[in-house]
Amino acid sequence: MDPARNMIEDLEKALRAPLPGLTTQLAMAPRHGPDRTLTPAIEAACLKAGVMLLLYPKRDELHIVLTRRTSTVLHHKDQIGFPGGQFEEGEDAVRAALRETCEEIGVGPDRIAVVGSLTPLFIPPSHFCIYPVVGTAEGPLVFTPEQGEVAEVIEVPLACLIDPASVRREDWTLYGRAVEVPFYEFGPHKIWGATAMVLAEFLAVLRSVV
Repeated sequence: MDPARNMIEDLEKALRAPLPGLTTQLAMAPRHGPDRTLTPAIEAACLKAGVMLLLYPKRDELHIVLTRRTSTVLHHKDQIGFPGGQFEEGEDAVRAALRETCEEIGVGPDRIAVVGSLTPLFIPPSHFCIYPVVGTAEGPLVFTPEQGEVAEVIEVPLACLIDPASVRREDWTLYGRAVEVPFYEFGPHKIWGATAMVLAEFLAVLRSVV
């Protein structure tokens, strides 16, 4: 059997088990950042978005796709994140993530097999709660970025992210003060904030099956 297919099947099983959760996510949170505890009251009142962690083979290894947002979007300008966006009426996380992935990078729902989900994450500065969905696609993929939202499509080999050497830390000015910020480094890109926190949980699950 294809090793990548083996890994995806094992990952799907692992995603059905208890997830590492917020504790693992916080390992990649800026030091002394806001409280991210998702209480029932916060979840009821916050804006909700579905995001897609899309895995696919390219040159015989699994990749994950990220996007760099434009400076003209309403939320999270210029930041690196997963394809995704706010729930529309009647949608759940899976439907929102699939629709937004199609709209933002041109990969249709018929190409994606959803294999599980991760722990929802509250983002206090924007009052969003993101619901991460994990999907796989047969590759290689051709992306068609939506120019108003996506400035760049970033294809990252999973092997780069799972390598502990990809994690860096720097002092940045956030929340009006100097804050130590952990991030995943990939070429010129610094993957930080909520995206890094979701990746931290995903990579913890992935490490349990590799």
